[in-house]
Amino acid sequence: MTKTVQLSDASMILEDVGEGPAVLLLHGFPSTRRLWSQVVPLLNGAGFRTLLPDLIGYGDTDAPSSVRVDMASQARWLLGLLDALQVERPVVVAHDVGSAAAQLLLVNHPHRVRGLAILDGVYAGNWAMEAVASIQGWDVNEAHRLLPVLARRLGKSDGLREMLAAYSGTDGGLRLIRAARALDPRQTEHLGEVIQAIQVPALVIWGDQDTIFPIDTVARPLAALLRAALRLVPGGHFSPLDCPNEVAAVLIEFLRSVCTPSEG
Repeated sequence: MTKTVQLSDASMILEDVGEGPAVLLLHGFPSTRRLWSQVVPLLNGAGFRTLLPDLIGYGDTDAPSSVRVDMASQARWLLGLLDALQVERPVVVAHDVGSAAAQLLLVNHPHRVRGLAILDGVYAGNWAMEAVASIQGWDVNEAHRLLPVLARRLGKSDGLREMLAAYSGTDGGLRLIRAARALDPRQTEHLGEVIQAIQVPALVIWGDQDTIFPIDTVARPLAALLRAALRLVPGGHFSPLDCPNEVAAVLIEFLRSVCTPSEG
C-alpha cells in the first residue's frame, strides 16, 4: 500500500507492505525506493513488514524549497516517519548514502533501531563523492539532459530504468542536482567511536564487483566498525537489483537472527 505521510516540514511517500516485524529499507543516491522492488516480495513472504520510502527530495517525494535534503535531515525525517507509523524498533536496511542516514538515526536514537544491515554503503567520510561530482556541477539549465546521461553511465537494465524513471525531464533532473549538492561526508566522518559503543546487531552485504565502494577500503573497515559479518553477493554496486535473490536470502537469515516473524 502506497502512503503519503505528513512530517513536521515535509511529506514522505512510502510503500507499507506485509505483516510482522518492521524492516525499514533505505535507498541512496541516485536511487529511489524501487531499488528494492525485487527484494521486498521475498521479505514479505518470509513474514516481515517492509517500509519502503522515497527519501525527501528523491523519487516521488517532493522537497519544499525551504529544506535541505542532506542525510542528517533525512535521519530526522525518518524518525518522524517511524513515529507517524507507530513503529517503535524496526530493523534498518540501507544502501549507498542511505546508510549515512541510517547511521545518523542509530547514533542519535539507538533505542529505535533493532538491527542494522548496510549494503554497498558509506564508511566514515568515504562517500565516493568523485562519482557524483559531475552531477553536482551540472548546469541547471540542462537538467532535462541529466537522466539520459546518467542512465548510459549506470547501465540499461530494466531494473535501473524503473529505479531512475522518477528523474526524467527537467523537474527530475533538478531533483538529482539538488540531492547531489546536499551530500556532505562530514556528517558521518567522526561517528566511529559512537557507533562502536552502541553495538547494535549488524550485517554488511556487498556486491563482489562493486567499483564505487571497494571491498577492501570501504566494506571491510565498515564491517569491523560495526562488529558485523561481511557477506559478499554476486553483483555490482546496485546489488538489490543485480542479485535480489541472494540479497534477500542473506537479509532473511539476518532478520530471523534479530527478530522472529511472530513479533509485531
